[in-house]
Amino acid sequence: MEGRTAPRRRPCTRIRCVTDAARVRRLPGRPTQVNRQQAGYLKVRAFGVVTRRGRGDRMAGASVSAGAGERPLEALVRAAQQASPAELPTVLERYAEAMDMGRAIVYLADLQQRVLLPLVEGEPDLDVDASLAGWAYRTNSLRVEEGTSGGLTLWLPLVDGAERLGVLELRMESLDGVKLWRCQTIASLLALIITSKRTYSDTFAQRMRTRPMQLPTEMLRAFLPPRSIGTGRVVSTAVLEPAYELGGDAFDHSFTEDFLHATILDAMGHDLASGLATSVAMAGCRNARRTGADLAKLVATVDQALAKWLPDQFCTGVFTQLHMPTGVLQWSNCGHPAPLLIRGQRLLDKALERDSEPPLGLPASLAGGPRQVHETSLEPGDRILLYTDGVVESRDEGGEQFGLERFTDYIIRSTAAGQNAPEALRLLIRAILGHRHNELSDDATILMIEWQPPGQ
Repeated sequence: MEGRTAPRRRPCTRIRCVTDAARVRRLPGRPTQVNRQQAGYLKVRAFGVVTRRGRGDRMAGASVSAGAGERPLEALVRAAQQASPAELPTVLERYAEAMDMGRAIVYLADLQQRVLLPLVEGEPDLDVDASLAGWAYRTNSLRVEEGTSGGLTLWLPLVDGAERLGVLELRMESLDGVKLWRCQTIASLLALIITSKRTYSDTFAQRMRTRPMQLPTEMLRAFLPPRSIGTGRVVSTAVLEPAYELGGDAFDHSFTEDFLHATILDAMGHDLASGLATSVAMAGCRNARRTGADLAKLVATVDQALAKWLPDQFCTGVFTQLHMPTGVLQWSNCGHPAPLLIRGQRLLDKALERDSEPPLGLPASLAGGPRQVHETSLEPGDRILLYTDGVVESRDEGGEQFGLERFTDYIIRSTAAGQNAPEALRLLIRAILGHRHNELSDDATILMIEWQPPGQ
């Protein structure tokens, strides 16, 4: 009309919702689709609202501001910190309702990363490989689903650093830029809260199990770190099976200043004594590490601890230290399969293979001298694989081994397909279990280190 200026166009906020190799396409009445041939973004106009059906990404004005949600968000954090794990779903539900976010449900991945298990009763378990929630978990990406009768369902990954915990489901009538920001903030806070609470509560441990666990496995798992740890330079991730009947396999990884420390262990036998030997080895490793010992001293500490406290038990293992700024890798191999180096989507044959040394725990008179520490320089993108013999020696009903070639080829193909490191190992251990029809004759443990310095 005369005398009026044209309305200003709202700025467009681009919200990264999928991996770099994916484009989001919105189809009415269907979940958000992914085309992995192109990079893309879900576009949400700042302070606008996506309509129920989402046709043409039609937007309507909204007066909601980010500041209006800060006080309730602070209240959520305070209430969640004081709540028991059993009370956490109720606290979350109250906040979601207060902020017009509809229903909120937390799902945690089970020990074997096969299903996502709800923290509340009455909700179904969700298959990691065959659900939208599973897609969000596998790719660490937001997933938006439009319901057939209207409304939206958001699936947000719950991630603490590199550790994948599960997903958060939020059901709502509409979505705008500010609300999406709040949803993502809630998911980030929940991941930290869950990580904190599960260190002193059995509620999460109970919920993440699908069957009873044997006593030796319970003892060993009490010593295990998170499956995955990472920084902007490096990721270390591990899997081990059978999840509920472990013998003597274990892994450990940790950071100290500029170093990543990673270890894999395999004790003799498959009973409580073998689990105890592995636990002593891990305790010796951590004790030496926390006193600032170098790699040679660390391995000597483990040797001495086993020889003194469990003289009838032996253990093989590989101990590594990676200097994250430079990529210099040091390792010591104690009677264990040699580490593998994958570079540029190919295995570098025998790149980290050295003269064999005896297992851990031998008396000094039989050890044959001090342990050797080896060194090499990694290139950006290199992946180091540590594994136990149960991985490659797993046999099918015809007696065919899974084998080293199939093992490394699986990692290479997963890398080429753009799988993140934790997902590549999840798929690999599923393939190994499938080779044996889910019945392993020996423990199978894999730890993978991926070095990717910033700007490379």
